[in-house]
Amino acid sequence: MTKRILLAAGGTGGHMFPAQALAEYLKNLGWEIVLMTDVRGHKHAGNIPAQKIIEVEAASISPRHPIRALGGALKLMRGVKTAKAFIKDWQPNIVVGFGGYPAFPAIKAAQALGVPTILHEQNAVLGRVNRVFAAKADMVVSGFEVLEKLPSGANWQALGNPLRSAVALASQRKYYAPQETINLLIVGGSLGARLLSETVPQAVASLPEDLRARLSIVQQTRQESLEFARDIYAKAGVKAVCAPFFSDIETHLAKAHFVIARAGASSVSEIAAMGLPSLLVPLAIAMDDHQRINALSLKKRDAAHILPESEFTPEIVKSILVETLNDSSWLKTASKAALSAAKPEATADLAECVIATANL
Repeated sequence: MTKRILLAAGGTGGHMFPAQALAEYLKNLGWEIVLMTDVRGHKHAGNIPAQKIIEVEAASISPRHPIRALGGALKLMRGVKTAKAFIKDWQPNIVVGFGGYPAFPAIKAAQALGVPTILHEQNAVLGRVNRVFAAKADMVVSGFEVLEKLPSGANWQALGNPLRSAVALASQRKYYAPQETINLLIVGGSLGARLLSETVPQAVASLPEDLRARLSIVQQTRQESLEFARDIYAKAGVKAVCAPFFSDIETHLAKAHFVIARAGASSVSEIAAMGLPSLLVPLAIAMDDHQRINALSLKKRDAAHILPESEFTPEIVKSILVETLNDSSWLKTASKAALSAAKPEATADLAECVIATANL
């Protein structure tokens, strides 16, 4: 009999990418897959091989805004009603949640109806929605070896963050320290990218001429910062490709010698899988400071530098680039150290947990 899985995920790449990886894996095993998310998530779900995408109402709840919180709670309850009706009709063998408020209705409904649930937490701090359901979930799976805010008694395993197949395939290449050209990749993430978009070009422009001449830069740049970044690089004589989004980011990761990035779970996991030395800039407004804790998985192995936003200035970034890009020995050892943090079997391991739990 064909197995059925209902995936539930919030509307950002951080939630959707691991859901996509699991869906790709299980589809190859013949599973039927449905994704439940909200309207924003639906827009980002195009690459998930689901037979159907169910939209439910969802909203975040902030105690600081009681009126808005009440409205959010009503939306969530309507979402739970929709999720219950679908689960009763479709009868999935298991529901797997990847966090975010759009995952709330499906997990709430599944646990109320006695359907097995697994929660996947991408970050090193358990998210607010996953915290609500962790104690009753059959299993909580995390992307990092550390998982803060985990309720006592929860059945937890640290299996890693599933990587999209394109990234996993690209990570098979071997890292080589730069000889002549140095490939520098800058990815800003969806939030707070202006800091990286504008600070890095200024830092690069102030580098010694001989180092600038060796650089080949690919930078994810906010639309409003594109002209600024391109102009600075051009005046500094630095070869650079700047764009708001790269659909083939795995290609640029595979070519990079050094990465400057935010410390979202997907970014840190992909950097580890690729064995890339990095400079990580945790998003200051990230809930529970989870990006800084994510970044520590690489920092403690001496595979990455961590620079808080308050210190992310052209002068300090310049000094780090001069120190690291001229040190082939450190780049090689940092690459190996980053790889030691990777969990390349995360997708298969999560799938095994799903299969075992669904068969209970």
